[in-house]
Amino acid sequence: MKITHGTVVSFHYTLTDDSGEVLDSSQGHEAFTYLQGGQMIVPGLEAQMDGKAKGDKFKAVVTPDQGYGEFNKELLQRVPLDRFGGQQVEVGMQFQAGEHGVVTVEEVTGTDVLVNGNHQLAGVTLHFEVEVTEVRQATAEEVSHGHVHGPGGHHH
Repeated sequence: MKITHGTVVSFHYTLTDDSGEVLDSSQGHEAFTYLQGGQMIVPGLEAQMDGKAKGDKFKAVVTPDQGYGEFNKELLQRVPLDRFGGQQVEVGMQFQAGEHGVVTVEEVTGTDVLVNGNHQLAGVTLHFEVEVTEVRQATAEEVSHGHVHGPGGHHH
């Protein structure tokens, strides 16, 4: 069976950046399972999965515009340190920032904090090595819910 809109797909992957540094991998874990067309993986990878079948192994290069977006300098913001309620703030910490999502602390000075609202992989070209391990037709319930049920998926 080929991967098409409305199929459930399981795959193993290794994700690297342009320099070959491993950013993420499913090796040693269960295969990642998703609903094709459900916008559960980055658009560039989902597009390159289309038409593949169980057993296919391939490399996919995903540019930032089809991955986690371009790096947006407007999402860098200086916030007064006193806005953090006196807690210890350190580089690398992450905070929920209302409707803006998660921000990451990039720099802390005596009076303010530089936070970054970009996804950590914004601006990064993604290099995937993929092995498709399973493809099946999604159930009507999975399609209506927009996600996979059962092994590797959502449990109600």
